[in-house]
Amino acid sequence: MRLRHLFIFFTMSAALPAATGPETVVLLHGLGMSGWAMSRIENQLAGEGYRVVNLTYPSRTVPVETLARAWLPAQLAAHAVAAAPRVHFVTHSMGGIVVRAWLEDFRQRGIALPANLGRTVMLAPPNQGTVVAEKLAGFPPFRWFTGVNGHRLGTSAASLPRSLGPWPANAGELGIIAGDRWFNPLFIFWFDEPNDGTVAVTHTHLAGERAHRVLPYSHTWLQWRGATLDLVSAFLRTGTFESR
Repeated sequence: MRLRHLFIFFTMSAALPAATGPETVVLLHGLGMSGWAMSRIENQLAGEGYRVVNLTYPSRTVPVETLARAWLPAQLAAHAVAAAPRVHFVTHSMGGIVVRAWLEDFRQRGIALPANLGRTVMLAPPNQGTVVAEKLAGFPPFRWFTGVNGHRLGTSAASLPRSLGPWPANAGELGIIAGDRWFNPLFIFWFDEPNDGTVAVTHTHLAGERAHRVLPYSHTWLQWRGATLDLVSAFLRTGTFESR
């Protein structure tokens, strides 16, 4: 079944380079959340004329690699995103790691990226991991709440995010929005630099990014803020965070 979905997706990407219709934006939420967490972004982008695919994925029970190699390609095929003139991604937190792992799977398989791949905006991504996962990796309640993926999002060289490499040069422009306000005081003493309560600002950066912005919001609420939505819209439209 997985190979069939991959075949359909790649075939459609190659066969429909001149597709017409609205551009598509795929939304991926963070760990332990659902598509509801991206609903304000969904409404904003739909109102701007995009076709929005707001996915809910099993972030606690399925490893990121399986999500990237099997689940995400199957969803993209099911929603016929290869028929869109362009397909963009907007992610929150671990959703960005899923997209990175998806792109890494193309590289490992020696397969060309989809011809209609557009831009990506990551919100509060733990691109270099998070100290929270590092500190709590052996804490049973944390392992229960975050499932099979949470403890793998640490900051060590062996962590999952740091194993994925830079943003591919041919994957379209990447914009990153980080927060530097914290709401939950439980983890703040583990940070010695600006952070959103979960991820340090410096750990959101990724080699190959096109633009990076920091907003005064926390990790959990970053995707709900009007300023964030304005930046997302600008980047999808222009490839920068500047309004034109």
